[in-house]
Amino acid sequence: MTVEIKDVGIPQDMQRAMARQAEAERERRAKVINAEAEFQPAARIAEAAQVLSATPAALQLRYLQTLADVGKGKRATVLLPLALDVIGSLARGGAHNGRGKGAAGLPLD
Repeated sequence: MTVEIKDVGIPQDMQRAMARQAEAERERRAKVINAEAEFQPAARIAEAAQVLSATPAALQLRYLQTLADVGKGKRATVLLPLALDVIGSLARGGAHNGRGKGAAGLPLD
């Protein structure tokens, strides 16, 4: 006796359930890939921060390189932030140099 199956029909409900499951699996994989894509640069930034914090001169050089990169444009305006104590010192005259100018060479008017 030979049994032959010619056509097996999957019910519509079962087809929809299988499609939802496949879609959920694709979304899960996409989320894992996106999370990995975000993790890798974050890990590299953390490593760079450790290197820069271990060597203050390296941090200063990176800061100066960033300023140089920003100032490369034709119409670039670079603002240099100063600590409030430095600004206060300049405003009060700083260390007087005997020629009517403060420590930064600014007039003491």
